[in-house]
Amino acid sequence: RTRIKNERYESGVIPYAKMGYWDPDYVIKDTDVLALFRVSPQPGVDPVEASAAVAGESSTATWTVVWTDLLTACDLYRAKAYKVDAVPNTSDQYFAYISYDIDLFEEGSIANLTASIIGNVFGFKAVKALRLEDMRIPVAYLKTFQGPATGLIVERERMDKFGRPFLGATVKPKLGLSGKNYGRVVYEGLKGGLDFLKDDENINSQPFMRWKERFLYSMEAVNRSIAATGEVKGHYMNVTAATMENMYERAEFAKQLGTVIIMIDLVIGYTAIQTMAIWARQNDMILHLHRAGNSTYSRQKIHGMNFRVICKWMRMAGVDHIHAGTVVGKLEGDPLMIRGFYNTLLLPLRLDINLPPKGFFLSPNPT
Repeated sequence: RTRIKNERYESGVIPYAKMGYWDPDYVIKDTDVLALFRVSPQPGVDPVEASAAVAGESSTATWTVVWTDLLTACDLYRAKAYKVDAVPNTSDQYFAYISYDIDLFEEGSIANLTASIIGNVFGFKAVKALRLEDMRIPVAYLKTFQGPATGLIVERERMDKFGRPFLGATVKPKLGLSGKNYGRVVYEGLKGGLDFLKDDENINSQPFMRWKERFLYSMEAVNRSIAATGEVKGHYMNVTAATMENMYERAEFAKQLGTVIIMIDLVIGYTAIQTMAIWARQNDMILHLHRAGNSTYSRQKIHGMNFRVICKWMRMAGVDHIHAGTVVGKLEGDPLMIRGFYNTLLLPLRLDINLPPKGFFLSPNPT
């Protein structure tokens, strides 16, 4: 009864900050999941209130107070915006630091984690734009995920390549080749000195070349190039398909042909990615992820999500490597930004704050 009488449980619409989603004195726990959002409030909306709204809507809140909060440990489960800083050289953007209790998330589930962190808040009226810039995943939560299916050390051992980068390329044109001509390109590239060739993101099983035909000709090319050069070679077989059953079928066939690596596309979704990572570990297969589709939400600087976060989630999901961008070529890529992505993907456990230029907001950073 005492809890009902306090201001937190007044009837009507109450500001999110007043409901407990803003707590500048909050002491961060080692097990908390931390997120940093770039918040652009609507005109007239206080940045603290906008940040509290993001915290609320990505955890336990709705647009008004509900008495059923009293049936939960709501003081624990509320996300807390605990710090708001103005973004340098801007007049309407703010960095909002938000802490989430670990029990808000299902163990080992990227789908559940993202349903909260990016599930509903990006269409919220209190903000005109919102971008997830960084996350700190605590070790206690990180340990509930499988992690990379094989790992880079095992990949080097399997390919017998040490002391230098792998050299790879993508078959072009990526669409239109017959299976036999596709295999010819794979053979010429591998025989010419490449370690790997790969399918591109949108080569799956089209009328001009069905997946089984591509797999057969590509593996023939791999085996012939190994015989010709005496080196271990490989080709990334894209097993992306419409259903998990189809992907399993393609992955199993690739395994029977003797490939050491398969690939999937980011667009298949977080649950499918984790599922294929489990299959890859069980079947001793290297798993590559093409970041197809990421720029739809990562390229804009004030709305969407930083690719750095995708890098962390995909390490947790269990892929062995992912496209992380280059400084040259046709796609956008700032040198320091790309280096930051590489560090996020390669460095162990902890990363120091480095902002600017490489963009790490949260430290310690177990991912």
